[in-house]
Amino acid sequence: MATVLVVEDDPFVRSALIRHLAETGHAVRSVGTALEALREVAQVGCDLVILDLGLPDLDGSEVLKMIRGLTNVPVIVCTARDDEAEIIRLLNDGADDYLVKPFSGEHLTARMTAVLRRLGGGTAPAPQVLRVGGLAIDVQRREAALDGRALDLTRREFDLLAFLAGRPGVVVPRREILAEVWRQTYGGDQTIDVHLSWLRRKLGETASNPRYLHTVRGVGVRLEAPSEAVADPVGRRA
Repeated sequence: MATVLVVEDDPFVRSALIRHLAETGHAVRSVGTALEALREVAQVGCDLVILDLGLPDLDGSEVLKMIRGLTNVPVIVCTARDDEAEIIRLLNDGADDYLVKPFSGEHLTARMTAVLRRLGGGTAPAPQVLRVGGLAIDVQRREAALDGRALDLTRREFDLLAFLAGRPGVVVPRREILAEVWRQTYGGDQTIDVHLSWLRRKLGETASNPRYLHTVRGVGVRLEAPSEAVADPVGRRA
């Protein structure tokens, strides 16, 4: 379980969050001001921050930027603001996820689990090298190869390929791809299609004749090994 810092000035909300997190097995610390939050992050540390935006001494969006100047600890923003432009700005400023108030304890737990899993905070370490057919993806080194040949991928292409390779054979919804790879919750279909097109080109395939990347119309994308593919027998990395 994680050590969680709750930054919330409303004592009733704070108590409810502490109670729920403790009941689910997390170690919890809580503060009610931006200054206390920054002190805790800098001097004590934690595994995850739950950050309210409406703090009495400083707006939470500014606290988020300051936290990002100190550490890469995952931050879930809790806000009553549901404006799309505001949410996009928070994600671009470094939030790993957000929840719009009111929300249930179960919803919070699910978001926390997803963030910690994505950033390596789960109980079981993710494999360093993902293999799907002839694809070998070294997550730690951020290198990828196809049949032993290094792939020249952009940062986003690598993120997309690694994300899909972590779920081989599974149709991943576009909304999930957008949330996990781009950290966005709205729009983005055209962006996903463009990056898939670039990836297909580098994998030597096309949308009409796919080998690894299969689009399921109206649902999402599936990455799986072609039946004739053979994995690299010596486990070479790019």
